[in-house]
Amino acid sequence: MHELIDTVAWIHLRGRLVLGTRSRGKDLFFIPGGKRHPGESDLDTLVRETHEELTVRLDPDTARHFGTYEAPASPHSPVPRVRMACYTAAFSGEPEPSAEIEEMAWLGYAERFRTPPVDRLVFDELLARGWIEG
Repeated sequence: MHELIDTVAWIHLRGRLVLGTRSRGKDLFFIPGGKRHPGESDLDTLVRETHEELTVRLDPDTARHFGTYEAPASPHSPVPRVRMACYTAAFSGEPEPSAEIEEMAWLGYAERFRTPPVDRLVFDELLARGWIEG
């Protein structure tokens, strides 16, 4: 079996745009979330990571699985592939960059090239479902 980076991400839309975050020292924007800690469930990871990165509190009772995607990691990653379980969820607070996040942006489908390969699969699915515009 090949090595994977196991991640969980929160899909948050506003005005048919997807929230993306860029970490310090990185060029690409990522759908907010992060790596699972050993023993953590998807929802544990999702709640912890979104609070650390964006200061919001997700309501785990409202979390809905959007899809799980797998793609090659970015070219500089030591691990070849990324798996990302994506969820939508209600939240309290206003997203603000925190911790390692340098910048937030609202991204449309035309800007998917500013994201890594696994995130691009999510943008494709959002477009197919009519949640964002092409």
